[in-house]
Amino acid sequence: MPKLNLDKQESEFLNRTIRAWETDALIDQEMAQKLRESYEVKGFDWMRLAKYSFWIALVCGGASFCYLIVNDAVINLMKNLYYTPDVIISILSGVAATILFIWGRRLEKRNPERVFSNEAVFFTGILFTASCIAYLGKTFDNGSGHYSLLFLLSVFVYGFLGWKLQSRLIWLFSLISLGSWFGTETGYQTRWADYFLGMNYPLRFVAFGALLVAAYHLLKKKEWFARFTELTYVAGLLYLFLSLWMLSIFGNLGNLDTWWRVKQISLFYWGIISAVVAGGFLFYGLKTKDVVAREFGITFLLIFIYTKYFEYFWEHTNKTLFFAILAGSFWLIGRKAEKIWNLKSREIAKAA
Repeated sequence: MPKLNLDKQESEFLNRTIRAWETDALIDQEMAQKLRESYEVKGFDWMRLAKYSFWIALVCGGASFCYLIVNDAVINLMKNLYYTPDVIISILSGVAATILFIWGRRLEKRNPERVFSNEAVFFTGILFTASCIAYLGKTFDNGSGHYSLLFLLSVFVYGFLGWKLQSRLIWLFSLISLGSWFGTETGYQTRWADYFLGMNYPLRFVAFGALLVAAYHLLKKKEWFARFTELTYVAGLLYLFLSLWMLSIFGNLGNLDTWWRVKQISLFYWGIISAVVAGGFLFYGLKTKDVVAREFGITFLLIFIYTKYFEYFWEHTNKTLFFAILAGSFWLIGRKAEKIWNLKSREIAKAA
């Protein structure tokens, strides 16, 4: 059986854990030795290199395509393609997406360890799917401007493909499409006015993020949803907290012109609400050992605090003092974090 390749930190953690189990007689000496021999410390993080290499390859491929289309011969070809019916482009894009998804699925079954190369194929299929849906929309466009329906169609298409292919990447695009549909649909229903049910865009997406987090809690025990639980939770919290951050800056104001005319201090209560929500998630995460909620809570609590610090003190504070206070606060946070980390390390060492 091949050994697990772990980095140094992971290896040290497993060593301490096995030592603790052996000391507490949960496993015997022979089993402890077998467990120690089942992994080894890797010398270089090849997985991370593979991940970044594939993403860079996709970016470079996109750049290559951009340079290709400025070629005169290609421009003339594209002029001819301009007159190709939208429905034909939609069908061709759909066929290309289908081929890529089938190919990606076969690659995944044949070489499941090639995670990033398989995802690169799926990602290309996702782009062709978006092209298929966009040109399908152009084919049946009646001038109503109700293009949010295309995003809604994308939600179902990506959602089905993500579930069928068990691909988190495709599922992520279904969640992005869901957010895009929500934003454009609420805009369309109000004829692109500033408010929907009295809410500007940041406040709408606070509600949307909260609904997505609630959906995660309702579905997390469903077997079909198991592969997508954490991703959906993280996406919901991102929608929620990024919207809260924008709400803490802009309040429930409908446009930038109105925002420029009000004093930032008059929107302070939105910052307090955002901080309370972040503190609530931090407390919930600590009480229930929910790592995701805890990390989002502490991260965005700090973001909210420092955003307000910049808003209220940047223009009225001497810059030397401003950055000295900033440095001192981060130093105190670092010291506290270091103390907590050392305390946990000592507890693990005692247990071992």
